[in-house]
Amino acid sequence: MTARAGRYGAREGGNASDAAGAVILAACAIWSLISAAGRETRPEGVLLALLAVAAGFVCGRICGTLLPVATAAVAAVAALALALASRGRMPGATAVADVAPGHTGAAAALLVLAAGAACCAAAAAGRAPVRLTLRLVALGTACAASAMHSVAGFVTAFGVLLSSLAAVRMRRRLLGLTGLALVTALVVGTSWAVAEEALPDGLMVSLEGQLTPNRVLLWQDAVDLAEEHPLLGIGPGRFAELSPTAQQTVQSDGKPHSAPLQQAAEQGIVGVALLGAAFGWLLYVLWRSPRATAVVLTAGAALTALAALASVGNALSFTPVTAGVGLLAGLASARQPIGDGTSGTSRTESDEDANRAAYGTGTTAGRRPRAGRSPF
Repeated sequence: MTARAGRYGAREGGNASDAAGAVILAACAIWSLISAAGRETRPEGVLLALLAVAAGFVCGRICGTLLPVATAAVAAVAALALALASRGRMPGATAVADVAPGHTGAAAALLVLAAGAACCAAAAAGRAPVRLTLRLVALGTACAASAMHSVAGFVTAFGVLLSSLAAVRMRRRLLGLTGLALVTALVVGTSWAVAEEALPDGLMVSLEGQLTPNRVLLWQDAVDLAEEHPLLGIGPGRFAELSPTAQQTVQSDGKPHSAPLQQAAEQGIVGVALLGAAFGWLLYVLWRSPRATAVVLTAGAALTALAALASVGNALSFTPVTAGVGLLAGLASARQPIGDGTSGTSRTESDEDANRAAYGTGTTAGRRPRAGRSPF
């Protein structure tokens, strides 16, 4: 009865999260078309990003159910290779300049995806040598970021690795995911405060030196446009036409290099709310995932690092990054592989099994074994 109830609850929760995701992504697409109506705009970039997230999520769900560890490992290697090859130009860029100014941030995002996928594969692997090898891949990803002189890539990739090691010992995924959501809100709020010049002078000068004055001016233009058009925004793809800083910047890609501020300027307050809802949906999907808590929190840490990069950079303007976001979320929320003996267990039971396998702790003495499983 317990296994049946757990199986029914997990299935019901998974269906609810999938339905919520479909509604949110559809609403994002519809609102982008509404904000573009009657004006010469270019909503194709937004629609392409939404399509990439949806396609990556579906592929992650399918491949994660069939070959979770292998798929995550291949995704990690592919993301790392693409990041190393992206110094010239990032494939799938939506920027119109000959050399995409945001390719450095996109490379850092791909390195985070590589580290996150490798750590998720390690958390799901059953053998210690495999787990060690995959975590060495994640460490190598951080070293590659250092070799590429990407401070953001090194910090975020190494942070994902440390979060993955800490997640192995955590029991409450809701607490961890709540903390990750608060971190994301803090980064977004700080970027908005910088654009509004609402921070103390000393902190403003320090952050402006790290972010560069040009980026801060772009953010200020985005805030000004959002205040002038609070509901519908100026329309997708029109920031380059209406931003004085973007017009005066050589080889500008026409973007403010901050996803929340770009949404506020181009799609108004509703666009910002939908962007936040999409990120919240990803965390909700992870919370309802039948996977072990270590896998869930590792994926959550990687998605939080990506959200932080997107708040201060142009990472989400590149199709490989948005597709990777969906793929990672799909892998971490896929159902247990058929025949692994845990497909009928609840989320708590799966976590206990994973912890016993990782540490050799726990005992089956005094408990009746579940149907179809041996206590040995």
